[in-house]
Amino acid sequence: MTQIKLLPASIGDAEQLTAIMKRTFDEEACRWLGGQESHIVDYNIQPPGYDSVQTTRYMIEELTYFKIMMGEKLVGGIILTLTGSRFGRIDRIFIDPALQGQGIGSEVIRLVEKALPSVSTWDLETSPRQKGNLHFYEKMGYERTFETEDEVCFIKRIDTGLAVAAENEFESCNLESATFYESNLANSAFSNSTLVGAHFSNINLSGSKFQNINFRDTLIADLILSGSRVKHVEMSGVVFSDTTIEGAPVSFERCELMGTRFNDCRMGDVEINACDISGMKIDGVSVEEMLEVYRKVIQKG
Repeated sequence: MTQIKLLPASIGDAEQLTAIMKRTFDEEACRWLGGQESHIVDYNIQPPGYDSVQTTRYMIEELTYFKIMMGEKLVGGIILTLTGSRFGRIDRIFIDPALQGQGIGSEVIRLVEKALPSVSTWDLETSPRQKGNLHFYEKMGYERTFETEDEVCFIKRIDTGLAVAAENEFESCNLESATFYESNLANSAFSNSTLVGAHFSNINLSGSKFQNINFRDTLIADLILSGSRVKHVEMSGVVFSDTTIEGAPVSFERCELMGTRFNDCRMGDVEINACDISGMKIDGVSVEEMLEVYRKVIQKG
């Protein structure tokens, strides 16, 4: 087999990586979900944004993203989330379907572990429908930790031969109902942990990152978010009220806002460009019809 190597992905690789990812996961869907006629939604087989160049660019910028090279040919990618120095998560791994079955995936896992020798705990999740994945990860030393009809979670612990956990590293510990007051937790990392019902008040979270988080039914109030970025977030049913965005303009790009309602809002100087406005109404009047009348008037003038 031609030598396999990992190189950091760059923004210039985004389109090619997206194309390979789309081919890979679409073929997985055909195999395990029954093709295009299937109505099964399985985000482990077709993860959100798998066919989006913009999502790929985001992952290259914000996560640890290696492109998989077979000789001089780009054949796939592996996306990781690292927490501290000892914990890693395999978010996605994909290899061109035409080259699968040649041991590339096994070699990639070994190369990742070699490239990140301090990581002693790796975790991931996959679909129980992907029988090949279940066998593959078990072959690579992963053990099942949690199973439902929608996902199977795996973990792999490696004896790195390095020092044991530092005093400020906590793993598999119960801190339920703990209270932190006047505490310094700067640059801390939280991963694979439960914070259901947690209460954050009078906290400085400048420069923080929230990725792959379940914020369902969360109250977010009395915050300063100036200059923050919100990317690739599912916000169905979210309500914004009594919120001010004056000063610097807010931008929505490549967003799906179908069915959104703006009521009793100040929208002076708002611009809408190159957007699908099918069915859009202002005070009950069709925007499409207004534009059609406007264009006719302009043509007659």
